Amino acid sequence: MSWIALRCGRRIARGVLHLIAAYFVLFAPAARRASTRYLGRIFGRPPRWRELYAHVFCFAATILDRVYFLRRHTDWLELTLHGHDTVLQALDEGRGAFLMGAHVGSFEALRAAAAHEQTDKRIAMVMYPDNARKINAALAAIAPDAVPDIIALGRPESMLQIRDRLAEGVLIGILADRALQAESPRAQFVRLPFLGTEAVFSDAPFRLADLLRQRIVFMVGLYLGGPRYEVRFEPLADFSARPADAAEREARIRAALAAYVARLESLCREQPYNWFNFHDFWREDAH
Repeated sequence: MSWIALRCGRRIARGVLHLIAAYFVLFAPAARRASTRYLGRIFGRPPRWRELYAHVFCFAATILDRVYFLRRHTDWLELTLHGHDTVLQALDEGRGAFLMGAHVGSFEALRAAAAHEQTDKRIAMVMYPDNARKINAALAAIAPDAVPDIIALGRPESMLQIRDRLAEGVLIGILADRALQAESPRAQFVRLPFLGTEAVFSDAPFRLADLLRQRIVFMVGLYLGGPRYEVRFEPLADFSARPADAAEREARIRAALAAYVARLESLCREQPYNWFNFHDFWREDAH
Protein backbone atom coordinates (compact mmCIF):
# COMPACT_ATOMS: atom_id res chain seq x y z
CA MET A 1 0.00 0.00 0.00
CA SER A 2 2.90 2.38 0.65
CA TRP A 3 4.23 1.66 -2.83
CA ILE A 4 0.81 2.20 -4.41
CA ALA A 5 0.26 5.38 -2.39
CA LEU A 6 3.56 6.95 -3.42
CA ARG A 7 3.69 5.72 -7.03
CA CYS A 8 0.04 5.86 -8.08
CA GLY A 9 -1.30 8.70 -5.95
CA ARG A 10 -3.87 9.08 -3.23
CA ARG A 11 -6.94 8.68 -5.44
CA ILE A 12 -5.94 5.22 -6.72
CA ALA A 13 -4.68 4.16 -3.29
CA ARG A 14 -8.04 5.03 -1.73
CA GLY A 15 -9.74 2.91 -4.39
CA VAL A 16 -7.68 -0.08 -3.28
CA LEU A 17 -8.46 0.84 0.31
CA HIS A 18 -12.17 0.12 -0.26
CA LEU A 19 -11.31 -3.52 -1.00
CA ILE A 20 -9.13 -3.76 2.10
CA ALA A 21 -11.82 -2.27 4.33
CA ALA A 22 -14.42 -4.69 2.91
CA TYR A 23 -12.09 -7.61 3.58
CA PHE A 24 -11.71 -6.71 7.25
CA VAL A 25 -15.43 -6.15 7.75
CA LEU A 26 -16.07 -9.64 6.36
CA PHE A 27 -13.15 -11.61 7.78
CA ALA A 28 -12.11 -9.97 11.08
CA PRO A 29 -14.85 -11.16 13.47
CA ALA A 30 -13.28 -9.81 16.69
CA ALA A 31 -12.86 -6.30 15.29
CA ARG A 32 -16.32 -6.43 13.71
CA ARG A 33 -17.86 -7.49 17.02
CA ALA A 34 -16.14 -4.63 18.86
CA SER A 35 -17.26 -2.14 16.20
CA THR A 36 -20.83 -3.50 16.36
CA ARG A 37 -21.00 -3.00 20.13
CA TYR A 38 -19.53 0.48 19.99
CA LEU A 39 -21.71 1.74 17.13
CA GLY A 40 -24.74 0.12 18.76
CA ARG A 41 -24.19 2.31 21.81
CA ILE A 42 -23.80 5.37 19.59
CA PHE A 43 -26.90 4.79 17.44
CA GLY A 44 -29.07 3.09 20.06
CA ARG A 45 -29.69 0.17 17.66
CA PRO A 46 -27.67 -2.53 15.88
CA PRO A 47 -25.48 -0.85 13.25
CA ARG A 48 -26.04 -1.57 9.57
CA TRP A 49 -23.33 -3.16 7.43
CA ARG A 50 -22.61 0.13 5.67
CA GLU A 51 -22.03 1.74 9.07
CA LEU A 52 -19.59 -0.99 10.09
CA TYR A 53 -17.86 -0.54 6.76
CA ALA A 54 -17.70 3.25 7.21
CA HIS A 55 -16.05 2.74 10.62
CA VAL A 56 -13.34 0.43 9.25
CA PHE A 57 -12.78 2.57 6.15
CA CYS A 58 -12.35 5.72 8.24
CA PHE A 59 -9.61 3.98 10.23
CA ALA A 60 -7.97 2.65 7.07
CA ALA A 61 -8.07 6.09 5.44
CA THR A 62 -6.18 7.69 8.33
CA ILE A 63 -3.55 4.93 8.20
CA LEU A 64 -3.09 5.49 4.47
CA ASP A 65 -2.78 9.24 4.95
CA ARG A 66 0.02 8.68 7.47
CA VAL A 67 2.19 7.71 4.51
CA TYR A 68 1.62 11.15 2.98
CA PHE A 69 1.98 12.99 6.28
CA LEU A 70 5.29 11.29 7.04
CA ARG A 71 6.63 11.91 3.54
CA ARG A 72 5.27 15.48 3.67
CA HIS A 73 3.17 14.99 0.55
CA THR A 74 0.25 17.11 1.74
CA ASP A 75 -0.69 19.29 -1.22
CA TRP A 76 -4.10 17.55 -1.18
CA LEU A 77 -4.76 18.36 2.49
CA GLU A 78 -7.58 20.65 3.65
CA LEU A 79 -6.70 21.36 7.29
CA THR A 80 -8.71 23.33 9.86
CA LEU A 81 -7.06 24.28 13.14
CA HIS A 82 -8.80 25.32 16.38
CA GLY A 83 -7.41 26.28 19.79
CA HIS A 84 -3.70 26.19 18.99
CA ASP A 85 -3.27 29.42 20.98
CA THR A 86 -3.83 27.32 24.11
CA VAL A 87 -0.67 25.34 23.42
CA LEU A 88 1.37 28.34 22.35
CA GLN A 89 0.45 30.18 25.55
CA ALA A 90 1.66 27.28 27.70
CA LEU A 91 4.95 27.15 25.82
CA ASP A 92 5.43 30.91 25.94
CA GLU A 93 5.09 30.74 29.71
CA GLY A 94 7.85 28.13 29.78
CA ARG A 95 5.66 25.59 31.52
CA GLY A 96 5.41 22.89 28.89
CA ALA A 97 2.21 20.90 28.46
CA PHE A 98 0.76 17.43 28.20
CA LEU A 99 -1.27 16.86 25.05
CA MET A 100 -3.87 14.31 26.15
CA GLY A 101 -5.50 12.51 23.25
CA ALA A 102 -7.23 9.26 22.42
CA HIS A 103 -7.37 6.75 19.59
CA VAL A 104 -9.51 9.22 17.67
CA GLY A 105 -8.74 10.35 14.15
CA SER A 106 -5.08 10.85 13.21
CA PHE A 107 -2.22 11.89 15.45
CA GLU A 108 -0.13 12.56 12.34
CA ALA A 109 -2.59 15.34 11.47
CA LEU A 110 -1.22 17.11 14.54
CA ARG A 111 2.25 17.09 12.98
CA ALA A 112 0.76 18.43 9.78
CA ALA A 113 -0.81 21.24 11.81
CA ALA A 114 2.60 22.11 13.28
CA ALA A 115 4.08 22.26 9.78
CA HIS A 116 1.11 24.34 8.61
CA GLU A 117 1.75 26.86 11.39
CA GLN A 118 5.49 26.76 10.65
CA THR A 119 6.25 26.13 14.30
CA ASP A 120 9.41 24.42 15.51
CA LYS A 121 7.72 22.89 18.56
CA ARG A 122 8.47 19.19 18.84
CA ILE A 123 6.18 16.49 20.18
CA ALA A 124 7.27 13.38 22.06
CA MET A 125 4.82 10.50 22.36
CA VAL A 126 4.71 8.50 25.61
CA MET A 127 3.79 4.83 25.17
CA TYR A 128 4.75 1.32 26.20
CA PRO A 129 7.92 -0.33 24.78
CA ASP A 130 6.18 -2.99 22.66
CA ASN A 131 4.09 -0.36 20.92
CA ALA A 132 7.13 1.84 20.46
CA ARG A 133 9.12 -0.91 18.72
CA LYS A 134 6.31 -1.74 16.32
CA ILE A 135 5.61 1.88 15.44
CA ASN A 136 9.28 2.76 15.01
CA ALA A 137 9.84 -0.18 12.66
CA ALA A 138 6.76 0.60 10.57
CA LEU A 139 7.40 4.33 10.27
CA ALA A 140 11.12 3.91 9.61
CA ALA A 141 10.26 1.76 6.59
CA ILE A 142 8.01 4.50 5.20
CA ALA A 143 10.01 7.60 6.10
CA PRO A 144 13.38 6.99 7.79
CA ASP A 145 13.84 10.71 8.50
CA ALA A 146 10.41 11.17 10.09
CA VAL A 147 10.35 8.60 12.90
CA PRO A 148 8.63 10.29 15.88
CA ASP A 149 10.25 10.98 19.22
CA ILE A 150 8.95 8.20 21.49
CA ILE A 151 9.47 7.83 25.25
CA ALA A 152 8.93 4.23 26.35
CA LEU A 153 7.13 3.80 29.67
CA GLY A 154 7.98 1.12 32.21
CA ARG A 155 11.69 1.96 32.40
CA PRO A 156 13.65 3.57 35.25
CA GLU A 157 14.64 6.55 33.10
CA SER A 158 11.18 7.22 31.65
CA MET A 159 10.19 9.89 34.17
CA LEU A 160 13.51 11.71 33.79
CA GLN A 161 13.16 11.68 30.01
CA ILE A 162 9.68 13.19 30.22
CA ARG A 163 10.87 15.85 32.67
CA ASP A 164 13.85 16.73 30.46
CA ARG A 165 11.74 16.93 27.30
CA LEU A 166 9.34 19.31 29.04
CA ALA A 167 12.27 21.47 30.16
CA GLU A 168 13.40 21.64 26.52
CA GLY A 169 10.00 22.93 25.43
CA VAL A 170 8.87 19.63 23.93
CA LEU A 171 5.17 18.82 24.08
CA ILE A 172 4.35 15.43 25.65
CA GLY A 173 1.61 13.48 23.89
CA ILE A 174 -0.31 10.66 25.58
CA LEU A 175 -3.29 8.64 24.33
CA ALA A 176 -5.22 8.00 27.54
CA ASP A 177 -8.23 5.92 26.46
CA ARG A 178 -6.72 2.49 27.10
CA ALA A 179 -6.28 1.03 30.57
CA LEU A 180 -3.24 -1.25 30.24
CA GLN A 181 -2.21 -3.80 32.83
CA ALA A 182 1.39 -2.58 33.05
CA GLU A 183 0.49 0.70 34.73
CA SER A 184 2.33 2.50 37.50
CA PRO A 185 1.87 0.93 40.97
CA ARG A 186 0.20 4.17 42.07
CA ALA A 187 -2.29 4.14 39.21
CA GLN A 188 -5.91 3.22 39.77
CA PHE A 189 -8.40 1.73 37.38
CA VAL A 190 -11.60 3.75 37.55
CA ARG A 191 -15.01 2.74 36.22
CA LEU A 192 -16.84 5.70 34.70
CA PRO A 193 -20.01 6.01 32.60
CA PHE A 194 -19.11 6.01 28.91
CA LEU A 195 -21.71 5.82 26.13
CA GLY A 196 -24.34 4.55 28.51
CA THR A 197 -22.26 1.79 30.11
CA GLU A 198 -19.46 1.85 32.66
CA ALA A 199 -15.98 1.39 31.23
CA VAL A 200 -12.53 1.10 32.81
CA PHE A 201 -10.09 3.99 32.52
CA SER A 202 -6.68 4.51 34.11
CA ASP A 203 -5.76 7.66 35.98
CA ALA A 204 -2.01 7.07 35.42
CA PRO A 205 -1.56 9.85 32.79
CA PHE A 206 -3.24 12.35 35.10
CA ARG A 207 -1.11 11.31 38.07
CA LEU A 208 1.93 11.85 35.88
CA ALA A 209 0.80 15.36 34.97
CA ASP A 210 0.13 16.06 38.66
CA LEU A 211 3.56 14.78 39.70
CA LEU A 212 5.28 17.01 37.14
CA ARG A 213 2.94 19.96 37.80
CA GLN A 214 1.85 20.32 34.21
CA ARG A 215 -1.27 21.57 32.49
CA ILE A 216 -3.20 19.19 30.24
CA VAL A 217 -4.53 20.16 26.82
CA PHE A 218 -6.99 17.84 25.11
CA MET A 219 -5.94 17.21 21.51
CA VAL A 220 -7.59 15.51 18.56
CA GLY A 221 -7.03 15.31 14.81
CA LEU A 222 -10.44 14.43 13.35
CA TYR A 223 -10.79 12.91 9.89
CA LEU A 224 -13.79 14.49 8.16
CA GLY A 225 -13.69 12.54 4.91
CA GLY A 226 -11.92 13.07 1.60
CA PRO A 227 -9.00 15.49 2.08
CA ARG A 228 -10.45 17.19 5.17
CA TYR A 229 -8.94 17.07 8.66
CA GLU A 230 -9.68 19.20 11.71
CA VAL A 231 -7.20 19.59 14.57
CA ARG A 232 -8.48 20.82 17.94
CA PHE A 233 -6.80 21.81 21.19
CA GLU A 234 -8.88 22.46 24.32
CA PRO A 235 -7.80 23.15 27.94
CA LEU A 236 -8.61 20.16 30.12
CA ALA A 237 -6.85 20.52 33.49
CA ASP A 238 -4.04 22.44 35.19
CA PHE A 239 -1.87 20.73 37.82
CA SER A 240 0.71 23.50 38.11
CA ALA A 241 -0.40 24.49 41.63
CA ARG A 242 0.26 22.01 44.44
CA PRO A 243 -2.95 21.06 46.34
CA ALA A 244 -3.28 21.62 50.07
CA ASP A 245 -3.58 17.94 51.00
CA ALA A 246 -3.74 14.43 49.57
CA ALA A 247 -7.54 14.38 49.51
CA GLU A 248 -7.66 17.51 47.36
CA ARG A 249 -5.04 16.02 45.05
CA GLU A 250 -7.05 12.84 44.56
CA ALA A 251 -10.22 14.81 43.92
CA ARG A 252 -8.44 16.92 41.32
CA ILE A 253 -7.07 13.87 39.52
CA ARG A 254 -10.48 12.21 39.51
CA ALA A 255 -12.14 15.39 38.20
CA ALA A 256 -9.60 15.64 35.36
CA LEU A 257 -10.17 12.01 34.40
CA ALA A 258 -13.95 12.51 34.42
CA ALA A 259 -13.59 15.61 32.23
CA TYR A 260 -11.43 13.64 29.80
CA VAL A 261 -13.96 10.81 29.55
CA ALA A 262 -16.80 13.28 29.04
CA ARG A 263 -14.86 15.00 26.24
CA LEU A 264 -14.10 11.67 24.59
CA GLU A 265 -17.77 10.65 24.72
CA SER A 266 -18.81 13.96 23.18
CA LEU A 267 -16.35 13.43 20.32
CA CYS A 268 -17.55 9.88 19.73
CA ARG A 269 -21.13 11.08 19.40
CA GLU A 270 -20.08 13.95 17.14
CA GLN A 271 -17.81 11.89 14.87
CA PRO A 272 -18.66 8.23 15.60
CA TYR A 273 -16.44 6.70 12.92
CA ASN A 274 -13.31 8.44 14.25
CA TRP A 275 -12.84 6.36 17.42
CA PHE A 276 -10.59 3.41 16.59
CA ASN A 277 -10.80 0.92 19.45
CA PHE A 278 -11.44 -2.33 17.56
CA HIS A 279 -11.14 -4.49 20.65
CA ASP A 280 -13.23 -5.52 23.66
CA PHE A 281 -13.20 -2.05 25.24
CA TRP A 282 -16.01 -2.73 27.72
CA ARG A 283 -14.51 -6.14 28.57
CA GLU A 284 -17.66 -8.00 27.70
CA ASP A 285 -15.67 -11.01 26.56
CA ALA A 286 -13.51 -11.11 29.68
CA HIS A 287 -15.14 -14.30 30.93
